Amino acid sequence: MIQITLPDGSIKEFPKGINAIDVAKSISEGLARNVISAKFNEKTIETTTSLNENGSLTLYTFNEPEGKKAFWHSTAHVLAQAITSFYPNVKLTIGPAIDNGFYYDIDLGDDTISEKDFIDIENKMLEFARGKHEFKMREVSKQDALDLYKSQNNQYKVELIENLNDGEITFCDHSDFTDLCRGGHIPNTSLIKAVKITSAAGAYWRGDEKNNQLTRIYGISFPKQKMLTEYLELLEEAKKRDHRKLGKELELFAFSAKVGQGLPLWLPKGAALRERLENFLKKAQKKAGYEMVVTPHIGQKELYVTSGHYAKYGEDSFQPIKTPKEDEEFLLKPMNCPHHCEIYNNKPYSYKELPKRFAEFGTVYRYEQSGELHGLTRVRGFTQDDAHIFCTPDQLDTEFKAVIDLVLYVFKSLSFENFTAQVSLRSKEKSDKYIGSDENWEKAENAIINAAKEKGLDYIVEYGEAAFYGPKLDFMVKDALGRSWQLGTIQVDYNLPERFDLNYKGADNQLHRPVMIHRAPFGSMERFIAVLLEHTGGKFPLWLTPEQVIILPISEKFQIYAEKVLHLLENSEIRALVDDRNEKTGRKIRDAEMNKIPFMLIVGEQEENEGLVSVRKQGEGDLGTFTIDEFISIINNEINSTLEKF
Repeated sequence: MIQITLPDGSIKEFPKGINAIDVAKSISEGLARNVISAKFNEKTIETTTSLNENGSLTLYTFNEPEGKKAFWHSTAHVLAQAITSFYPNVKLTIGPAIDNGFYYDIDLGDDTISEKDFIDIENKMLEFARGKHEFKMREVSKQDALDLYKSQNNQYKVELIENLNDGEITFCDHSDFTDLCRGGHIPNTSLIKAVKITSAAGAYWRGDEKNNQLTRIYGISFPKQKMLTEYLELLEEAKKRDHRKLGKELELFAFSAKVGQGLPLWLPKGAALRERLENFLKKAQKKAGYEMVVTPHIGQKELYVTSGHYAKYGEDSFQPIKTPKEDEEFLLKPMNCPHHCEIYNNKPYSYKELPKRFAEFGTVYRYEQSGELHGLTRVRGFTQDDAHIFCTPDQLDTEFKAVIDLVLYVFKSLSFENFTAQVSLRSKEKSDKYIGSDENWEKAENAIINAAKEKGLDYIVEYGEAAFYGPKLDFMVKDALGRSWQLGTIQVDYNLPERFDLNYKGADNQLHRPVMIHRAPFGSMERFIAVLLEHTGGKFPLWLTPEQVIILPISEKFQIYAEKVLHLLENSEIRALVDDRNEKTGRKIRDAEMNKIPFMLIVGEQEENEGLVSVRKQGEGDLGTFTIDEFISIINNEINSTLEKF
């Protein structure tokens, strides 16, 4: 017999050799019907894998991210099977699950796949799926694996296998199809009831522009046709909310081929939007005891060697900048934290002076591959709302919970009400990915878990998602379309203080190491604004929107009165403008609606004579006629109800 620990903490005894499906059946037949994936002792397994030792078992349905991952990865196998049936000479590479679906990278040689081919591929996939073929894993020797793919002249699979060792190479079989695979599948193909090929694009092998360009086929699948229909409807709505489309329409940002890929240009309205977000956070930070600092856009290479960033991220950074001085090299700043460590090191501190909270809207640069760039969500230059808190170990709990309060304030003020917290811990198996002692890691991880519990956060634990220098608390926010985005993050770090020899004088008159908290409620300004654009559909909260009010005189005769109204609004710090174009009022209203300006004030003879304004609200229509003071109160009340004091 073996002991299996279930997710609720209960422990049950089972015969040695039992599998995840049978464990699920012991709980309920309904659960067993819905289980499609599992983890045992933090390792993804097949639902039919024999369990031969004591351990913790987690069962996943399609409703959980891990379940979707197994479902979509399995469908990628079926996609590859369908493609090989149409293109026998195709060379397969990799086919992972992604956030929404899956893709498979293929080398088609002289063949091509276009949108007109998608329906045939989908039908073939469903035909294969109906066969109810089981996914079966088997271990293969390195030599046998190499022989197979060399016989197929598939240099991509050969390259993958050459980087593996005997004993860690597995194939997955279903039907008459075989693929190199690490595992993590649904029980059989019949669970796949609906598929959609969403697009085809170019992609370089291993993301390297020096390698062959492949064809990447994207798709998504579901266990019910209804779920696919709902997803496609959501996709159409997402297209309308695409931040790249809205950013252009609202004149917020642009990109220039001459400036360079992944380097956004902020237009006047976008720059003003960013400034309001920055000022909003600066005001809250000031109340919370932060001090603003400014650091250079570059630093000596040695700075990032000391921090460990160069060893970890050097390949993803821009190449070193050489100066006329021999052996002198600088890097475009990939992180702000090493600079802040040196700010702390500028003077000695006593325990009485801690915590020190240094904040900066610091722009950093990372050389993302061109194929991975995407609007504002994946760029090469971005500004982090970064801060680093240096505190004593006794202050860690209080400081960490105070940062949680700040993040929650930001989310509430911007109507991000649906989110979960993710406690990101180090991998239990791959300890070489991280720096620092086990003792410090355990202290940091416990601090985060305890703070999340005490603040009553709805949180999950993910192993292997920690930063290389410490664990973190990530906030996964769902937007209006139900999509999940990682925004705010808080990290506990015992390691950089060691690397930079940071210290403070304690009450015992001895030197001690401070603990370092990294935090960024927005994450990055670029990504945050992109998510905010798509979440709101461009209808920002009133306090944030670039133009709050537009005044529409019904003819030139009322231009002077419109300017008077404008002046009164501006005196009350309300952002307004006058549409003085020689257009009909209906056209002006339609344009204001398209530009998502929250309020329209229509002024004519009656309004001028009585000192009034006729108010329309974007998306709602007429609200009635008000005095200017009454309208100013409407604006202020709406802002105050959204933007509570921190």
